[in-house]
Amino acid sequence: MYVQEASWFQKQQKKKAWQKRVKGYVMCLILLLSVFSGVWFVPLNGKYFPVEGHSINIPEQVLAQEAEEDAKTESDAPVKCDEEIQEESSSNNMEDNIIRNQDDGINIVAIDMGHGGMDEGCSFEGAEEKVINQKLGMLLKEKLEQLGFQVVLTTNGDEKKELLSRLECVKEANADILISIHQNACEDYGVQGIETWYCEASGEDSRRLARLVQQYTILYTKAKDRGIMDADNLVIIRDSAVPSCLVETGFLSNEAERTKLQTEEYCEKLVQGMADAIELYFYPKTMYLTFDDGPYTDSTNKVLDVLKEKNIKATFFLIGKNVEKNPETAKRIAEEGHTIGIHCYNHDYNVIYENAEAYMADFEEAKNIIENITGVETKLFRFPGGSINSYNKKVYKEIIEKMTAAGYVYFDWNASLEDAVKKPNKEKLLKNAKESTLGRKVVVMLAHDTVSVTAEALEELLELFPEYKFCPIDENVQPVTF
Repeated sequence: MYVQEASWFQKQQKKKAWQKRVKGYVMCLILLLSVFSGVWFVPLNGKYFPVEGHSINIPEQVLAQEAEEDAKTESDAPVKCDEEIQEESSSNNMEDNIIRNQDDGINIVAIDMGHGGMDEGCSFEGAEEKVINQKLGMLLKEKLEQLGFQVVLTTNGDEKKELLSRLECVKEANADILISIHQNACEDYGVQGIETWYCEASGEDSRRLARLVQQYTILYTKAKDRGIMDADNLVIIRDSAVPSCLVETGFLSNEAERTKLQTEEYCEKLVQGMADAIELYFYPKTMYLTFDDGPYTDSTNKVLDVLKEKNIKATFFLIGKNVEKNPETAKRIAEEGHTIGIHCYNHDYNVIYENAEAYMADFEEAKNIIENITGVETKLFRFPGGSINSYNKKVYKEIIEKMTAAGYVYFDWNASLEDAVKKPNKEKLLKNAKESTLGRKVVVMLAHDTVSVTAEALEELLELFPEYKFCPIDENVQPVTF
């Protein structure tokens, strides 16, 4: 909240200041009265008593009453907890508190509950948008705080507030992200579903946040997926200084969806989806995108172009023969910061898996060529066909033992596009990739940069996984093996 009530102690300080001013005026009046009457008065505990001779005439009942009032005042004072003492010491300065939280590594989420006050938003059959927005916002606040986030609200409950004032709250709170909650409506009462808006000009982080919110609210509610949409006319996300999105959680004009939005169960599902999305925005899972069999001039360069545009690093397990044929592409892989691993020299399973010695000889030839052309010395490798396959059943244990003894580390995979087929289909490859991850926290994704369809599908593939951070493999990564 941004409208903070003064603490009891602040109120007492203001009261005392006011009382001092009043006492000053009374003292002046008493002084004038004494001068003209010849009787002097002295103040005691807010009251004035006449001086008779050398003593002050104070009735006993007055003294008792004063003592009782003093005791009552002390007993009414709230006991300060440690948090209140710390807050008072920083003069209740919101910015000081936020800086302290950032130092503690706490992420700050701003929640904007659309509309409010006299602005009820859309309304159908007694269901008001502002009411549902506020309910979802408060539920989300509670859930995020349970996850350890700090939450700030752009409005103080049910109030009408200008959009720029809401954004000022986000700025003052030094929030990391902003999510604005709304409901939808349409003249066609059959229209339903969830959609999430972002502003493309705000950057990739806003788009990623929108993808996460859309993906996880759909996951929990099973509502119709209307997708994410770019808009430059929604002030709350367009003018936000932090990554932002606006989620329309349903259509109040649709009877079925309106009914759901007024139930506790459905609201909990929506909020759980939003909370998961926000948590994954800050704490993503990890995906190691790996490409086998390259480099090829055309398709590998298309892959590299997409990765460069998205600022993503991947891992390429290279074939020695292809490095000899396409040395410039191999050099580009290294120059652009991707990890290089060794696949083989001759991708003929019958030859390299004839025995352990044949495999080791092929490996050494590939290693020397890759090092000479790219300048990269690597300890990472991947077995053609994986560490265990129908061609190497008799020799894989011996090969693993010899390679491990020599200090090499091999990686298999736990998800795949399954693109090494005769007629790959882009939609099928994307579906394979999505389904094979199984929600794992760590994914090693297998793809082939020699497949043109894979290169064409790469940008869409990256869009499918907003919950993952893409990283290159290095020698410190725990290997995924069969």
